[in-house]
Parts: sequence; structure tokens; C-alpha cells
Amino acid sequence: MDCPLRTGYAFIVDGHVKTTFAAKASALEADIQLKNRFPRLQVKIYDAENKLSEVIEIARA
Repeated sequence: MDCPLRTGYAFIVDGHVKTTFAAKASALEADIQLKNRFPRLQVKIYDAENKLSEVIEIARA
């Protein structure tokens, strides 16, 4: 990413920004899909407006 993200949500995989989303729900959906396929990846969602990152843990049955 060439310029800092000011709004929206960044999808960060293993410390690298892969894509951005306008809505948190879209970022969460992508996170869940990726973690179901590759559970060992470290995935975070970065909220640009609040400058917070969040690791989403998926419960395993």
C-alpha cells in the first residue's frame, strides 16, 4: 500500500496488508473464509479510522 489508510478496514495477513474494505462486515467475512481454509495464518483487521487492529479467533469444534 503506497499511502496510509485513513478510512475503512485493512485485511492484514502475516503482517502484510493484502486488501482493504469499506465495511467491517466484509473484512470479517473474508477473514473467516481465509481462516477456515488456512487456520495457521495470522490474520488481523485494521480499523483505519480508530487506528486499532483486531485479531479474530475462530472457535474450533
